[in-house]
Amino acid sequence: MLAHHLSFYLSIKARDGGIVSDAYEIRLQGHLDRRWATWFDGLNLTVEPDGTTVISGHVADQAALHGLLDKVRDLGLPLISVTRRSQAGTPYPDGTSTHARRTP
Repeated sequence: MLAHHLSFYLSIKARDGGIVSDAYEIRLQGHLDRRWATWFDGLNLTVEPDGTTVISGHVADQAALHGLLDKVRDLGLPLISVTRRSQAGTPYPDGTSTHARRTP
């Protein structure tokens, strides 16, 4: 599934009582202007004071997550981390989180 179809897919699944999607937080080195939010189809973009940008929200499935990561790659900004979040918004306990870390 292409990432730009994510919000449409989630609205259909929610209306049909379908799957509950996982929430992810993707942290990038550098600041993205808020205008990029439309390119990430309703996901939240938060510019942090430490020089990073966090893209966060619910992702339908692994294919949609990979589509988002393709977009991140296309931006050319270094990927710092990808973290799967629980319903409460906190990271899952060790061993069940998805992390990709790279030191700048």
